Amino acid sequence: MIMSNTAKINKGYILVVFLLTLFLPALSVFIETLLKPDLPLSSSVIGKWFIFWAVGLRLLIAGLRQASNPSFTAETIFHIENKESHIIIRELGFANICFGLIGVLSFFLPQWRIVSAFGSGLFYGIAGINHIIKKPVGSNEMIALVSDIFIFICLLVYVLVNFTTTPE
Repeated sequence: MIMSNTAKINKGYILVVFLLTLFLPALSVFIETLLKPDLPLSSSVIGKWFIFWAVGLRLLIAGLRQASNPSFTAETIFHIENKESHIIIRELGFANICFGLIGVLSFFLPQWRIVSAFGSGLFYGIAGINHIIKKPVGSNEMIALVSDIFIFICLLVYVLVNFTTTPE
């Protein structure tokens, strides 16, 4: 059963998406450039922090939440009350945990960044297109759509710029 589209905006969800997608990556880049003034601002520096926060921690947190509490994603994002959907949401959580761990580990293993950006970029892009095709039911799903497409574009640019370069 699909819920009505009058579902309320989950402010905590929006805050976490904003922090992990925009604020924390930008703050981290800013702090690193202050602490290492000789390090030029590059796609490697920006990509390192963006992949760590917007891919690594965001997908890891989402995956842990989906695996442990699938009703949040089912009801708050997709407006599905059917508990039978929880098994699918839980499996999505397992995939998000895997992608998230690759993103987090790429902070320590720079050669993994291009792989993380490529795989997670595809995931975010396909998820964003799926949101568009489905037509967002509420504000929370619209936030997911916009952030998925934004992250996809950022990761696509990172892959195109860094595909043939060596990581730091």
